[in-house]
Amino acid sequence: MSMTAHTHSSVPVRLTRRGRVVVICTAAMVLLVGFWIGARHGARATSGGERGPAASRESVIVGRHDTLWGIAVRARPDVDPRVTVQRMIDLNALSGAVVNPGQKVYIPSR
Repeated sequence: MSMTAHTHSSVPVRLTRRGRVVVICTAAMVLLVGFWIGARHGARATSGGERGPAASRESVIVGRHDTLWGIAVRARPDVDPRVTVQRMIDLNALSGAVVNPGQKVYIPSR
């Protein structure tokens, strides 16, 4: 009785149309989650100097009718408010110039 090894021929995997859609959607979701996590990490990353709320000790709690512009004018009257507003947006990792009452906003140092 001779024993012969059986070899399986390699058959390529074939996906149905639905299978291809699932694979593509899954890959897209993985990429989107990766980009989202990377963007959040990049927004919080510090490069030294005056980046991040920990570097700034001065903060203000946003009042009912406060805007970043008004806060900038009160906090740094000797500096162009446009510059101070942009620095507050960067320092606090805000997505825009909208702030909410009760929110803590860090003021950039001079």
